Amino acid sequence: MLLLTTVPSPASSPTDPSVETTVLDHGLRVTTVALPHLHTATVAVFIKVGSRFESVSANGLSHFTEHMLFRGTERFPTSLALNTAIERLGSTLHAETGRDYTLFSMGFEPERVNAGLELLGELLGRPRFGDIELERALVLEEINEDYDEDDVEINADDIARGLMFGDHALGQRIIGPRTNVEGFGEADVRAHFARFYGARNMILCVAGPIEHGVVVDAARRYLGDLPVGTSAEPAPAPPGPGGPRWKHVRDSGAQTSLAMLFRGVPELDPGYHAFVGMLRALDDGMSTRLHYQLADQQGLAYSVGASIEPLADAALFEITSATANSKLPTLVAEILRLVGSLRDQPIDRDELAKIRTRYRYETLASLDDSSAMTGWFGGTALYYPPLPLSERLAAMAKVTADDIVETARRVLTSDGMVLAAVGALSKARIGELREVVTEWR
Repeated sequence: MLLLTTVPSPASSPTDPSVETTVLDHGLRVTTVALPHLHTATVAVFIKVGSRFESVSANGLSHFTEHMLFRGTERFPTSLALNTAIERLGSTLHAETGRDYTLFSMGFEPERVNAGLELLGELLGRPRFGDIELERALVLEEINEDYDEDDVEINADDIARGLMFGDHALGQRIIGPRTNVEGFGEADVRAHFARFYGARNMILCVAGPIEHGVVVDAARRYLGDLPVGTSAEPAPAPPGPGGPRWKHVRDSGAQTSLAMLFRGVPELDPGYHAFVGMLRALDDGMSTRLHYQLADQQGLAYSVGASIEPLADAALFEITSATANSKLPTLVAEILRLVGSLRDQPIDRDELAKIRTRYRYETLASLDDSSAMTGWFGGTALYYPPLPLSERLAAMAKVTADDIVETARRVLTSDGMVLAAVGALSKARIGELREVVTEWR
């Protein structure tokens, strides 16, 4: 018996596609997003597993297990056979491991979706986990990109997250440390797979010109024998870092890589859309503050950008750049000056209107991107019900300039900031950087 948990979403707004969810007997949630105007569909499965679910000794195992799933199944016993079967349907298997979830997705013509679901059922239901030494070598090569010849970590993004979250699992690297990857065996992979890849810990989401009932029938046929499993629950995110905290890692080269993080506003917080507005005031095109003032006018960096990383129960506000070693202290000082200005003076009416217009465009454009729709109505739904697009637009339309100031004062604080710099800085430049970071308020 199938339990229908939601009915089609009402057509209350032309921006809201019809979204339906059915829960199969074994707990797999099957969600469809009807996009009849498109010509292709995305099939995606989201699993609640990632680096925040790992112990220190198991860190990297989620990523390693995702890689091992490419190594064939009972029906397609090699990576070549598996990928050939997928590519014969016109698709490519895409996978990624994050902190909060792991994703597998493929794109198809609508009439090939059922065949794609059959392959997905094979991938998740009957993996071989063969050729482990070959895959280990590839993952170790991937790890090598983040370390120098002296085995010192030089990935500024990961270093910054370690500063932000400390010993909490969110501070771990997704790929894990080399020693862990060198020691993972087939038994470790199979145990991790058995623990997290159960039906109750997954959402299947299909978006495109498809019919819900057809997708549900195919999911029941091809994924109905997945083990039930249990829904995983991560440890809550820790409090802020009590910063400012910063770290310099010496590296060769003419440029220093910069990653600056602040604790942000989670998606479930009523102030989230003001947080998004704050981001867009800093970085939303070539006319906004970060690019125009720091790159275009001052030439402090070729590129500098800001972004939000939403997590299940937290969020990060990140500013990244790379600049000449000698310019780094000045660049950091100017970034902090810009973010500080958002706390002091509201943006004007024209800028607020531009933020809303660009947000609306990108929201509407997501309706032409079936992959984006699976991410919102599938990945987000692992943790909480995603807002309809019309409600997201309405929330942004209500954001005021004063709301952005309030959010900037909440987020852009010295005690919520960490900074990682990787480059060949002189002692003088390190001293200047220390002074800039520690004196900013």
